[in-house]
Order: sequence, then C-alpha cells, then structure tokens
Amino acid sequence: MADRKPRKDAARNRASLLAAAEELFASRARPEDVTMSDVAAAAGVGKGTLFRAFGDRTGLIRALYAARLEPVEEAVTTGPPPLGPDTPPLERVPAVLDALLCLKIDNRHLALALEATGSDSPYDADHYDRWHALLRGALEQVPGFGGGDGSGDFAAHALLAAVRADLVEHLVGVRGVERERLRSQLADFTARVLGQRSEA
Repeated sequence: MADRKPRKDAARNRASLLAAAEELFASRARPEDVTMSDVAAAAGVGKGTLFRAFGDRTGLIRALYAARLEPVEEAVTTGPPPLGPDTPPLERVPAVLDALLCLKIDNRHLALALEATGSDSPYDADHYDRWHALLRGALEQVPGFGGGDGSGDFAAHALLAAVRADLVEHLVGVRGVERERLRSQLADFTARVLGQRSEA
C-alpha cells in the first residue's frame, strides 16, 4: 500500500505536464520557443520531476504526439479497411496519407515540434521511417512500383512530403487553405501519382 501514493503522484504529475506542454506548444509561434523550464513552471512542478517523467524535451514531445497518433497506428496495424493491412494498396495508400494529413492539421503545433526533433532534418525522426516503410511496402504491390528500380521507395518519400508538418502549417496556418480543400487536393494528387505509374 505504501508505494501506491508515489505512483499516483507520478501519474498525476505526468498528466499535468502533458497538459501544460500541449498548451504551451499551441500558444507559442515556434516550437523551439517552448523550454523544459516553461513546461515545469506551467505545470507547477520542479524541472527534476519533468526530466524523470520524460527524460528530455524530445521524450516529452514524443509522448504528446504518441497519444494523438495512437488511434491511427492502431487502425493501420489491426483495423479494417481502408487503413488496415487487408486493404488493397490502391485504396490504402491514399487513406493512410489522408489520415496523416488530418492528424497534422488537427495537431499542427505538436507535429511541427516533433519534426524539429530530428538531428538536422525531419527525415531523421523515428516516426518518418515507420510511415515510409508502410507506404513503400504498399506501393511495391502496385504495378509499376515493384520492379526493383526503387520507384516505390522514391514515391513513398514524395507522397510523405505532401503531408510534412511545415507544409501543412504553411498551407493551413499561413495561406488559410481550408481542411476539406486540402484533403481533396491531396487525394487528387495521390490518385494521379498512383494512376499514372500503374498505367506506365
């Protein structure tokens, strides 16, 4: 019984820290403007508590984003069509891209912060490799992409570039493109890439 209270305190502190961090990332103009000291102060705890809970700033950002990403990852891993593994690739690829786009539109501040955790580039982030591998595997089942010439690999990179957080922020946050219009444009672009290649 004696160790239950510390565990409850840790869980409560973690929830407070996540809530404080999310609010700060949403309110600041740039992700890099949010420091660990800011988060600890906003949550009313010491910096040591914050570092014990998440390790470092990158760990905090990943925990925030992981909570938002979990439903999409579950749908892709074990869910039914159009995201699940049994979906035909010509249907799954656009569905996955649409899900990622919606996730980044709805969580622009966190997506920008996460992409910024790559050492020099968002392509260094762990999550990028996972999505690239999924799309590449699906594309290599499409005629014209699976010939061993690397076209599936390149196409996966090119399609993921269309849902980069900095591009989404530019289009939605700066240029004011509406959510449904951007989804429609992405669907049209993806269809052209898949259609032109599969007919080649």
